[in-house]
Amino acid sequence: MRDANRLETTMAEKKKCMAVVTDPKKLTEGIYSMWLQFPEDYNVAAMAVPGQFISMYCGDGSRLLPRPISICGINADERKLRVVYRIAGKGTEEFSKLTAGDKIPVMGPLGNGFTRKSGKAVLIGGGIGIPPMLALAQSLKEEGAEVSVVLGYRDNDLFLKEEFEPYADVYVSTEDGSVGTKGNVIDAIRGEKLQADTIYACGPLPMLRGVKAYAAETGTAAQISMEERMACGIGACLGCVCQSTDVDGHSYVHNKRVCKDGPVFDAEKIEI
Repeated sequence: MRDANRLETTMAEKKKCMAVVTDPKKLTEGIYSMWLQFPEDYNVAAMAVPGQFISMYCGDGSRLLPRPISICGINADERKLRVVYRIAGKGTEEFSKLTAGDKIPVMGPLGNGFTRKSGKAVLIGGGIGIPPMLALAQSLKEEGAEVSVVLGYRDNDLFLKEEFEPYADVYVSTEDGSVGTKGNVIDAIRGEKLQADTIYACGPLPMLRGVKAYAAETGTAAQISMEERMACGIGACLGCVCQSTDVDGHSYVHNKRVCKDGPVFDAEKIEI
């Protein structure tokens, strides 16, 4: 991450470009990974920060709307971004069939990423909210932060866990108790007695509610990345609003656009 200010790219900086697929692979059932290399004259990776996302477009003309995918890895020098995604429909199924050398239209980076805070960091990822935390863990480690990561899974299919280990102390919760703490990520935090100056989290809404409540209970700053269905991805359609504690300057109601104002928010500023 570059500094304490969130990066919000302007509309003039956002354009669709063609990215080249590299290293596509299946991580586990239904979950795929790929790197995307961007052109020299529009290096999306050099602009990206952890917590942002890109919009990926399908080749099938019947699917006009792009699919928003969180950024999992950033390699600015090689002009590459990594995405890890779950097949959720025809669009992401199409992405899973791409091979090395294929080209795909991409717009990004989009949204606002995580804000660097001083002190100990605890990163929390649940389900498909795990991938964006990997880019954050690497960035924080490179800045010399003390980082712990808590990953929540349903069972012992621990995709990406080993990739976090060079950057953080890794703890796991599983719903079935097969690995780590039986229960959810908050159970793991309490069980391991983890302390944080800032919590960063991404995952399903029930998990984020738990993180928000835990942060309020312990007086810990928390940033949460919201997962919502998106249409335009640039804040124009108001199709991905969430309820906020203050009034939005765009719509003049207690709403925030997840794609434009987020996807990362301070926990106390969002009603979930």
